[in-house]
Amino acid sequence: MSDDRPIALDEYPVHQAPLSMKYLVTGDRNAYDRCIFQVFDHQGHALLIVGLGVYPNTGVIDAYATLRIGDRLHAVRASDALTDDRMNLAVGPLRITVDEPLRRLTLHCDADPDDPGSLSYAITWSAGFPAVWEPHHVQRRGDRLMLEGRRFVQAGSCTGVIRVAGEEISVGAGEWTGTRDRSWGVRPIPGEEDGRAAEELRPDGFHWLWIPVRFEDRFLMVIAQEDADGYRTLNDAVLVRDGHHDVQLGWPQTDISYRPGTRHPQRAVVHLTDPARKPLELGVEILASSPLAVGAGYPPATDWQHGTWQGRGWTDRRVYDLSDPTAHPMAAFGVTDHSARFTLDGRIGHGIFEHGSFGRHDPSGFTGYESVAT
Repeated sequence: MSDDRPIALDEYPVHQAPLSMKYLVTGDRNAYDRCIFQVFDHQGHALLIVGLGVYPNTGVIDAYATLRIGDRLHAVRASDALTDDRMNLAVGPLRITVDEPLRRLTLHCDADPDDPGSLSYAITWSAGFPAVWEPHHVQRRGDRLMLEGRRFVQAGSCTGVIRVAGEEISVGAGEWTGTRDRSWGVRPIPGEEDGRAAEELRPDGFHWLWIPVRFEDRFLMVIAQEDADGYRTLNDAVLVRDGHHDVQLGWPQTDISYRPGTRHPQRAVVHLTDPARKPLELGVEILASSPLAVGAGYPPATDWQHGTWQGRGWTDRRVYDLSDPTAHPMAAFGVTDHSARFTLDGRIGHGIFEHGSFGRHDPSGFTGYESVAT
């Protein structure tokens, strides 16, 4: 027997439909609402990625944290049954507190009580600039809607402490940067057979760039998604400054230098254009890299993916060795977050160069799924 009483959120004037806030307007099992944070130092020593998501139509809440130091990736994942308390962003040892919406959040992970050297952290994330909308994101495979998401992005500073394997890492505002993305909508959850869409409409290729960059006095966001032939299906380049109107910077074009024998970027130049048609070059130097298919639950991860039912109170901790790329072959077919140092018009900034390139991509010279840089 279900309990169909009002929930706490129904007290607030936030309804979008004549339904309780307990229910979504859509019955699509792939509905989601989640966040991701990237916290990293400016020397390339550490890259922490944290996320939490809810999947209302599968009744799941889950979260993860991965910390890349050297060739070791320390991961914590947790999953549980979703409750009516949507303001409680916590599952297992992982939790996020919204201290002041759009301005300050706290990220927290408890250590394993049986392993004092396990990953733990307490970090305050503070916005440096106003949040900015990303383009409305829609993807179809044939006539089937595969993804529709609404997102905003933001960059700021971080303070606190990270502990792992006997090391205590101090996180300071001047030497660390934090970026984040909030998104909700519909995107595929494992466990559903794709049928004809998977069999007959497999894309020839996919190329993705998501680049939030924090400078001292400005925030820059660049997005580009392309098909195999280079056709742009998602595009944005916007400059954000507190107290100023946002400025669009044209149609970004990116030249990427890859490590030979891979699709792992080492450096890049993003070509932009200001409103006066002056060319601008955003230089990119990769510092540290974390494949989201390893530990963080993004496809095509083989050990755990977001939104999948693991049972009540599931927690998993593990350490991945990334020194041998062949040990995690599917990571090459997933998106990777790279912390990076950026240069723009004489300024130095720090941010994330999120990159994914699979299959054919004519502008890059990749001819198929097995094609790599020479």
